[in-house]
Amino acid sequence: MDLEAARRFLKENHRAVLATRRGDGGLQLSPVMVTLDEEGRAVVSATETRIKTRNLRRDPRAAICVMNDRFFGPWMQIEGSATIVSLPEAMEPLVDYYRSVAGEHEDWDEYRSAMRREQRVLIRIEIERAGPDPST
Repeated sequence: MDLEAARRFLKENHRAVLATRRGDGGLQLSPVMVTLDEEGRAVVSATETRIKTRNLRRDPRAAICVMNDRFFGPWMQIEGSATIVSLPEAMEPLVDYYRSVAGEHEDWDEYRSAMRREQRVLIRIEIERAGPDPST
């Protein structure tokens, strides 16, 4: 699949399942909301304490199955290497992430406080492979 086509699909579809590798090599799956950042990477919000964050710090390989809102119909899988951005550097990218998946927040100060309280991180995944073509 053309990676630009994958990015277009990801920009419009946010429901997904993220796959990371456990220490024993098995897969760990997490339902997530995913979007595309300005650099064309898949991005997911998580917390420092989640298993997916720990898994990706140990082994940066990630795969995401992205579905449309109806579940059945077009879908795609993307794969790539992940990096974790922690606070305070993650704050403004987390604001961008929220805007992309949910629009404007009613109180950005409260949102930023919640991000600090929850120890939020931003997971960035370089899109290296994608498929199948969502138009087929």
